[in-house]
Amino acid sequence: MTMDKSLKVRAGLVRARSVLNRAERIQRLKEAERWQEGDSPFGLAKVRVYKLAVRKKKKKKEEEGEGAESAAAAPADAAKKDAKKEAAKKPSKK
Repeated sequence: MTMDKSLKVRAGLVRARSVLNRAERIQRLKEAERWQEGDSPFGLAKVRVYKLAVRKKKKKKEEEGEGAESAAAAPADAAKKDAKKEAAKKPSKK
């Protein structure tokens, strides 16, 4: 049976995993020079899993100047639309 598109997870497993499998732990121990050939793969030392924080890219100054103008205009447009909606909701007195 197939799964509907709307139910599928697009990103899959994108978030950071908190647990490493045995091969990944051994690899990290080798990088830290805490693993030697011939050591037992059982009872491995703990390995810290670092969470990666994704930072947003900084925009160029030119783009910020253009963006600031359009950003200032957007709240004004929204305020005008809200005022029109409020006027339409209120009954007129005649």
